[in-house]
Amino acid sequence: MISHALPTLFAAALLSLAASSAHASKQAPVIGFSIDDLRVERWTHDRDYFVEAAQKMGATVNVQSANANEAKQIAQIENLIAQNVDALVIVPFNSKVLSNAIASAKKKGIRVVSYDRLILNADVDAYISFDNEKIGEMQAQALVKLAPKGNYFLLGGASTDNNSRMFRAGQMKVLQPLVDKGDIKIVGQQWTPEWDPMKAQSIVENALTANGNNIQGIVASNDGTAGGAIQALNGQKLAGKVLVSGQDADLAGVRRVAEGTQAMTVYKPIKQIASSAAEMAITLVKGGKPKFNTKLNNGKKDVETLLLTPTLLTKDTLDIVIQDGFYTHQQIFGK
Repeated sequence: MISHALPTLFAAALLSLAASSAHASKQAPVIGFSIDDLRVERWTHDRDYFVEAAQKMGATVNVQSANANEAKQIAQIENLIAQNVDALVIVPFNSKVLSNAIASAKKKGIRVVSYDRLILNADVDAYISFDNEKIGEMQAQALVKLAPKGNYFLLGGASTDNNSRMFRAGQMKVLQPLVDKGDIKIVGQQWTPEWDPMKAQSIVENALTANGNNIQGIVASNDGTAGGAIQALNGQKLAGKVLVSGQDADLAGVRRVAEGTQAMTVYKPIKQIASSAAEMAITLVKGGKPKFNTKLNNGKKDVETLLLTPTLLTKDTLDIVIQDGFYTHQQIFGK
């Protein structure tokens, strides 16, 4: 009797020890930060601000970059789970494929925060982002203000990124009434695989050829795709003549806005979202309730959400990022 019971008791003790060691110190939590692609400038800012904020709050951060590879990100997340991190903060490459990995994390008591892009059909604890539909509205409104009539091309982001569809929904809130009136004609639309600027350039080159260069506005969903679009326009000596939107306030994008080849970008105070996400993850680990201002359904549940306010940047308002310390005057204007 004893010989049978001891292994069972020993196994239970080991399981208990494993569970307790998984989350050994709520005062010094370990956070796994899984980022879609650190080769993209925007995400290096998020990483740096997030790590700085988390460390100030006593946490340790293990940063992983998937380099825009779906399988690699899943493997990295599984590895972080195996390391018994206390929380996962995830910028998903593909918002639709992480439900199994997140289910594994939740079984181990790991808290999960979806960062900037909403992870779909998964049991995430929280979501933090900017109002992405509002960003899409800003993009379209800025172009429509300058060209209220004409041919428009919609250059979307990656189809795997839920934000791409949210930007498009916001863009169409502005454009559809003008399409219905006959003022604007959408002459083409395409998603850009992996948000790749070179692929965006190729897409726009084809769109210009198909429309005999008769395009007045290109609604590009971020600064990277805007850069690709402007390269295509350069080839036809149309840069600065065809309106192009963007967002993220990448340095190259802000410089193009200053030069006049890009009509606008959207500044999303990265320090604010990164610091707030670090605080959110640590609060969840400690059993507290973070600050939220809405809920968004991800296909599985209504996810507690904090949406932050983005800022429109045009040639006339670039001082905002200088005053915020995001860039210097010299970085933007070269003097």
